Amino acid sequence: MSFSSDIKQELNKANSLVNKENVKFELMGYCISGNTDVIKGKNIRFSTESDYNINRFSKLLSNLEINHDMDVNGKTFHIVTKAFDIHKLEYLEIRENEICVKSEIKNIETDDQIKAFIRGCFLGAGSINNPENSYHLEIVLSNENNLKVFQELLSNFDIHIKELITKNRYSAYIKEGEEISKLLAVIGANRAVMQFEDIRIQKEMRGKVNRIVNCETANLSKTINAAIEQIAAIKKLQEEGKFNKLDDNLKEIAILRIENPDMPLVELGKLLKEPLGKSGVNYRLKKIMEIANGK
Repeated sequence: MSFSSDIKQELNKANSLVNKENVKFELMGYCISGNTDVIKGKNIRFSTESDYNINRFSKLLSNLEINHDMDVNGKTFHIVTKAFDIHKLEYLEIRENEICVKSEIKNIETDDQIKAFIRGCFLGAGSINNPENSYHLEIVLSNENNLKVFQELLSNFDIHIKELITKNRYSAYIKEGEEISKLLAVIGANRAVMQFEDIRIQKEMRGKVNRIVNCETANLSKTINAAIEQIAAIKKLQEEGKFNKLDDNLKEIAILRIENPDMPLVELGKLLKEPLGKSGVNYRLKKIMEIANGK
């Protein structure tokens, strides 16, 4: 079962149908989703491949005593009800053969009702990637009006979504882990929030470890490459008979570098008769390389 299916199953089980107002608002969310359409201005049809989803939609309708018919076409379930029953949902209306949510819904002061509405939108046509792979939550609305109102309602909970409008598709999507977690909490998917956050923390920790390892690897490579160049310069001086002409300080650090090719500059400086810090050791080795290069 997918991560999306798990969440929808949790929402179906966790939200009872006792509160009639919440039932009404959740049903309105379903009705403005991208999986609901109006047929010839007479009927409203909701379609889904999820048995959890179709059963939930049917229960919402039955709870409000709205008659409906259900059928199956291949893997897709359909529920059809009369368009005039939309009048039982006072914040919806049909405009030009489309279900539209009225802007007045933004004036609702009861958070529970708005949360039920958002939950209905997600159940109706929402999906979320497995967070192990990527962060992406998307809810498809049936038209641009519904997308804009949905976006404003979410902003009341400090959740910011992006919109993608293509031909006949109106999508609200989120790619930030924290925003997705907030939306899941709003719609009441508490178990999913805990699971999502657990995965998110693990991914962030793995990311930090990888960055540290990569940084250390880069620093090690830099140290090794520098040591190779230093040793090459020292050997060049030896081959050209110029090594013994170096002053004692340069000879001392040169011999230590040959004997300890992998040692960091800080540790190398501690081995000198008169210990030096990193910058002092680096200065002497750079001087040797300049002499070897004829500078």
